[in-house]
Amino acid sequence: QVQLVESGGGLVQPGGSLSLSCAASGSISTIIKMGWYSQAPGKQRELVAIIRNSGDTFYKDSVKGRFTISRDNAKNTVHLQMNSLKPEDTAIYYCHAHLLDLLDHPYDYWGQGTQVTVSS
Repeated sequence: QVQLVESGGGLVQPGGSLSLSCAASGSISTIIKMGWYSQAPGKQRELVAIIRNSGDTFYKDSVKGRFTISRDNAKNTVHLQMNSLKPEDTAIYYCHAHLLDLLDHPYDYWGQGTQVTVSS
């Protein structure tokens, strides 16, 4: 069994910054990629940023230049630094991991979600 535990989030004024972290623990052989998705009220969950085992990253267009994703492979953690936040960034942010368990079976896991609210 694998758990993803998120931390960070909260309320910030437009133009402010927040940092999210997610730690994976449990029966993990290899984490292939980790990332963050967001879901605003009434909208579908969408990809924000991912980072692969290789270090390659992907960002959705609207956060490029403002958000930075990083990863500590030794600690199975992923971080999302969010700068210059806008009201439209308001959403619940979910951590996601695509990984291999101890038998090298692939699985997808989700965190419980953390609220990010950008408002004056």
